[in-house]
Amino acid sequence: MTTELTGDLSDVLRNRRSLRILDPEHVLGDAQLARLLRAAQWSPSAGNSQPWGFLVACRGDETHDRFVKHLSAGNRSWVPAASAVLITAHQVASGPEDDAPAFSDYAMYDLGQAAAMLTVEAGLLGLTAHQFAGFDHDGVAEEFGVPEHWRVTTAIAIGTYGDPSAADPALVERDRRPRVRKELSEFVFAGTWGASAGL
Repeated sequence: MTTELTGDLSDVLRNRRSLRILDPEHVLGDAQLARLLRAAQWSPSAGNSQPWGFLVACRGDETHDRFVKHLSAGNRSWVPAASAVLITAHQVASGPEDDAPAFSDYAMYDLGQAAAMLTVEAGLLGLTAHQFAGFDHDGVAEEFGVPEHWRVTTAIAIGTYGDPSAADPALVERDRRPRVRKELSEFVFAGTWGASAGL
C-alpha cells in the first residue's frame, strides 16, 4: 500500500478527496448542477445504452427533506450539509413487466463511469463529490416511485469544504487521514494474472 502519489497525474485527480466536512451555507447553482449532470450524460456506455438515472435533492427542497430520513446512522451527521445529493440508479430490465429481459450486464459499470465523469467535473468546478451507499435503498425506491426495472445504487453528496473548527472532531479526523491506495503491482498484471506488468 502507498500513501504517496507518484508519477504524473492531473491536479483534479491528485487532489480529489471524499470529504465529509461540507459548508452548510454553500448553494449549488443550477448552471453548475446542469454541468455536472451533462458530464454524466456524455460518459461512455455499452452500445450507447445510457442506463443511468439521477434523482436530484438540493438542500432545503422537498426531495432532500424526504431523502435524509433514509440515511444510515453514520451518514446523518454530514450528508444533510451537502449542497445537493444525487441519488443514482441503473436500469436492470428492459421494462417493468415480470418477464422483461435483463437490460445489460454492464449497466452498473456504465453508471459508475457516469458517476466518475461527474466527480471529475465537480473537481474542475472546485467542488467536492463524496459518493456513498449508506442509506435505505429500498426505502428510497419506494419513497420516490422508482420503477421496478431500475435499481437505486448509490448517492453523491456535492458541496464545498466547510469549517473544520465547527465540525465534529471525528469527521475532521476522517477527512485528514492519509489517502492510501494499493501499489500498481497489486492489481496491474501482464502475461499471467498475478505477474507484474513492471509499471
